[in-house]
Amino acid sequence: MFLIAGPCAIENREMVLLTAETLKRVCEQYEVKLYFKSSFDKANRTSCSQRGIGMDEGLKILQEVKSEFSLPIVTDVHESWQCEPVAQVADVLQIPAFLSRQTDLIQAAARTNKIVNIKKGQFMAPWDMQGAIDKVHAVGGQSIWLTERGSSFGYGRLVVDMTALVEMRQWGCPIVFDATHSVQQPSSQSGVTGGNRRMVPYLMRAALAVGVDGIFMEVHPNPDSAISDAANQVCLSDIETILKQAVQIDSLPKI
Repeated sequence: MFLIAGPCAIENREMVLLTAETLKRVCEQYEVKLYFKSSFDKANRTSCSQRGIGMDEGLKILQEVKSEFSLPIVTDVHESWQCEPVAQVADVLQIPAFLSRQTDLIQAAARTNKIVNIKKGQFMAPWDMQGAIDKVHAVGGQSIWLTERGSSFGYGRLVVDMTALVEMRQWGCPIVFDATHSVQQPSSQSGVTGGNRRMVPYLMRAALAVGVDGIFMEVHPNPDSAISDAANQVCLSDIETILKQAVQIDSLPKI
């Protein structure tokens, strides 16, 4: 099991470095490979709320994390032109779920020869991800991760179909379970996405029992004050307990 973790949005340098330092220490303790993730822009927003620090400053901070802590970096790209400069810092370019059918974006990410992590859209069936994989292969890309992050269930609710994790294995790509976005309650708080972070460990344990290659988890020192996904990010002080549970379950034999 590997872990993709960090604050949803880059809010400031100090918070990001504190989070990275703590995550690295805990992951080394439990011998878990860590990819540090944070976003310089949260473009897929319900309303005109805070989006982040911007690409130029955000990439500087992510480069500092990479250099100081020797951590590989994951971050989102929202437009095709962003892929090349982001790839100068990031080891994994992440395609947000709402953009998982955007051909030009997926192929621009693939042309960087970095790992492309495609988050399955809330509106897509697991077998629909074959098309996204084909788009990567069409331009010579080879390294693909697929991430499950829940499916729309009416208005303001997501559910997780654990069989999707099994379905997506058929293409031979590493499968990641996004434990924090899966507990979102979209647009449930007067135009702001809500969520229930209390359910994160339960869904994570279920996904690990099914068998996944990685866990995605957004972590913040003080989630309630976060500018993005405040209701579903995990508190940094809880990460050791959660990771200990994850490692124990991941060690069990899988069918």
